[in-house]
Amino acid sequence: MAAKSRPKSDAPDASDRVSRIREGVTAAILEHRLLPGTKLGEDEIGEIYGASRTLVRTALQQLAHEGIVNIEKNRGAFVARPTPADAREVFEARRLIEPTIVDHAVDAVSPAWIGRLQRHLAEEREAEQRGDARASVRLSGDFHRLVAEMSGHSIYLGFLKELIARSSLIILLYRRHDTPACGTDHHAGIVAAIRKCDREAARAQMLSHLNEIEAELFLKDPAADELRLADVLGA
Repeated sequence: MAAKSRPKSDAPDASDRVSRIREGVTAAILEHRLLPGTKLGEDEIGEIYGASRTLVRTALQQLAHEGIVNIEKNRGAFVARPTPADAREVFEARRLIEPTIVDHAVDAVSPAWIGRLQRHLAEEREAEQRGDARASVRLSGDFHRLVAEMSGHSIYLGFLKELIARSSLIILLYRRHDTPACGTDHHAGIVAAIRKCDREAARAQMLSHLNEIEAELFLKDPAADELRLADVLGA
């Protein structure tokens, strides 16, 4: 007997289903399981989440508004492919808000929060030691989000969640393969400065960290320096 497909009802938990789709797609991007340019078929996503096309379309439109998905007329939705210019803008935005996030985190420092950060660092090191690249990428983004949660600034947290997802796509496209995406040693330095309530050091550590991540990217637009095969392969 054939298995019944899951119902695709819009009620009563429509907003929950939209959130699940958004979170699922975003998580897959953060873990580099969904690559830039991947087509996001509405019917297939609907089957996965037991949701109607209307709800899937709503979720994809929200992700498009955040710059994580591109929706093309008559073609559908695709995981975004950020350009080098997009990458520079994302890291410029992160340099503007993350030092301020660290300021607020220093104000909120407590044994409980330091414990959470230390446990997170331990998870990052474990993932790195076992060679789990997907977990390492996800945990790296989670670290920055955790510091933002510690700050208690909901607006900055919302902005940073979007920037982290965009950063994951950028790192996937432009990271030099011989460099780590986001070093645990850098994160440990940020935590140490927060624990000491050293605001200046925490800000400097965060800025240095973000600058280093961007510096390890090969932000060159292939279209800007396109070569003809005859120039490359000709005698």
